[in-house]
Amino acid sequence: MIGQGPGQVLFGFVRHWSRRSAVSDPAATEQGRLVLVTEAVDSLTARGVPATVNAVAHEIGIDQSGASRLVKNATAAGCLVMETSAVDGRRREASLTPAGRSMLEQAHRWQEQVFDQLTAGRSEQRRRDFQQAMTELMEQSYAMDA
Repeated sequence: MIGQGPGQVLFGFVRHWSRRSAVSDPAATEQGRLVLVTEAVDSLTARGVPATVNAVAHEIGIDQSGASRLVKNATAAGCLVMETSAVDGRRREASLTPAGRSMLEQAHRWQEQVFDQLTAGRSEQRRRDFQQAMTELMEQSYAMDA
């Protein structure tokens, strides 16, 4: 990575983490998909964006049919529920069930453990600075999408 510009490092970082999965463990892969779609719905909802299938597709960066399958599977697993929009009766929106919220909380605890492992030996200030930089990049990305 030496000699690469910050943009190349950023996109390399994204590619690296987007490919990290338990490919050899189908159950873990399916769990990862459930977390992915549940996190997408949670993130959209937190930003005040209706969690439609199309919004989930955009959030995850996949096509509408792929997002539809993910939402359907997460609904069947009891993580999400689809309801008619209060604003537009023609639209359906996803929301987390208590089981989905519990699964997401467990996933977030695991994510914090992984972050702790990856940043072991770094100062708390450096860890906070890294967290802040990632947060600012995501916020700017959302602003660019608007």
